[in-house]
Amino acid sequence: MTDRPRLTVLSGPSGVGKSTVVAHLRKAHPEVWLSVSATTRKPRPGERHGVHYFFVDDEEFDKLVANGELLEWAEFAGNRYGTPRRAVLDRLDSGAPVLLEIDLQGARLVRTSMPDARLVFLAPPSWEELVRRLTGRGTEAPAVVERRLAVARTELAAEREFDITLVNTSVEDVAAELLALIR
Repeated sequence: MTDRPRLTVLSGPSGVGKSTVVAHLRKAHPEVWLSVSATTRKPRPGERHGVHYFFVDDEEFDKLVANGELLEWAEFAGNRYGTPRRAVLDRLDSGAPVLLEIDLQGARLVRTSMPDARLVFLAPPSWEELVRRLTGRGTEAPAVVERRLAVARTELAAEREFDITLVNTSVEDVAAELLALIR
């Protein structure tokens, strides 16, 4: 029997700081492998193909879904996101700690396809702080922010579906807590 690590999934509402926490954790612990998702979303300034996401068109994404090449996939804010299955399984089989940073819909699909995965919910300190973070980004139109806030209410209500909740009051502290769970 191999000493295969347990897949760790980090999820939470948009704007809660998932990417910031993961970036902080990986800067200090690059041995934690973060899956790079495929997305139909256009790149934001500074994002690079194959580093932040695999940016694909709708036709290519459809092929990934049809061929069963995604561990999970979801539509969010008008774009689709998915986790390439083979890369995750290969890393786990090699004994590497694997972290997925995905939305609620994706986390639910991982729970179904990999029941032994550890699902971690990243919660904001308060609703007001989440609103401040989302509106402070300045990267999306007000209508998109409103949609994200509506989705965030639903995502916050799903917290009980997760194995563990971490509250993002400090990036350093929550990254340390997440690392302890991954190990």
